[in-house]
Amino acid sequence: MLMDHTICMPCQGAKEEPAEFRGLAAAVARAATDDRTVIITCVNQAWAAPGSLLDLFLESFRIGDGTARLLPHVLVVAMDPGAHARCLAVHQHCYHYTIPGINIDFAAHKYFLSKDYLELVWSKLKLQRRILELGYGFLFTDVDIVWLRDPFKHVTAYADMTVSSDVYFGDPDNLGNFPNTGFFHVKPNPRTIAMTKLWHGGRGKYPGANEQPVFNMMKKQMVAELGLRVQYLNPAYVGGFCSYGKDLGKIVTMHANCCVGIGNKIRDLKNVLGDWRNYTRMPPWERHRAKWTVPGACIRAEKQV
Repeated sequence: MLMDHTICMPCQGAKEEPAEFRGLAAAVARAATDDRTVIITCVNQAWAAPGSLLDLFLESFRIGDGTARLLPHVLVVAMDPGAHARCLAVHQHCYHYTIPGINIDFAAHKYFLSKDYLELVWSKLKLQRRILELGYGFLFTDVDIVWLRDPFKHVTAYADMTVSSDVYFGDPDNLGNFPNTGFFHVKPNPRTIAMTKLWHGGRGKYPGANEQPVFNMMKKQMVAELGLRVQYLNPAYVGGFCSYGKDLGKIVTMHANCCVGIGNKIRDLKNVLGDWRNYTRMPPWERHRAKWTVPGACIRAEKQV
C-alpha cells in the first residue's frame, strides 16, 4: 500500500470538524493502517441485517487468502441507527454517518436510481472526499463484494486512483475502459481532492445519474485539467458478475454487480463463497479444475427486468 506522503498529512483545514463528519477523524484513525490507508464500505439497515450482505462481506475476509489481517482496517459506515447498532454487534470499527438537513430513511432497501438511492451514493462521495482531506487514502468497496485475496497487491505506486472495470480492453492505462466505482483506491493528494470536488459537482450537470456514469463522462476532463493518474483493475483479478475471470487461482474480489435485488445478490454471493471453500479444500494439483457456479439468481433476475 504505497502512499504519497509529500502532502495532506493532515491536509489544510482538516483540524476543523464539520457537524456532518463529527467523529469521523477519530474513527478513521483507529481503523487506518500504519501508512494511513483505510478500507471503507457503506451499509444501511437492509444491507446490515443478520444474514444480509454485511455478514457475507465480513465472512469473506475471514476465509480469504491473506485477507483476515485486513479486517481490522475496515471501517463500516452506517447510514442509519439500525445499521450502526448491527455493525457494533459484528465488527470492530463502525461510524454512523448523519447528514444534517436531509430527511431520508436510509434504513430501507433503496431501488436503483430512485431519489433516495441517488442521495445515498452521492453522500458517500462527500464522505470519501473528507477522508482525503484528513490526509488518509482509502480503498472503497461496496458491501456486495467478497474479498478472497489481498487487492492492494494490484494497486500501483503510479496511480492516484485505481478503479475496477466492468468493460476492460486489456490495458490498465486505457481511459476507454468502463469504470466500476463500487471498488476503487485513492491516494490523498491535491489532485484527488480536486477530483472528488469536480466529480461531485457533476451531479448537477447530469441530473438523475448516479456517481459511476458521471465519473465515466468526466474522467478525461479530470485527467486533462487535474493531471489525475487513473489506472484500471483487470476483471481477471478484481471481478464482478458483469465480467470475471474463470481462474480461481487469480481471483481477488467478486462483486455482485449486474444483479437486481438484494435476495439475488445474497444467494449468488453465497455460491461464490461456497466455490471458494471448495477450491481451498482441493489439493494444489487439483485446483486448476475448479470452476465458478454461474450466478444463476442474478441472471434470471436480469432476464425478467
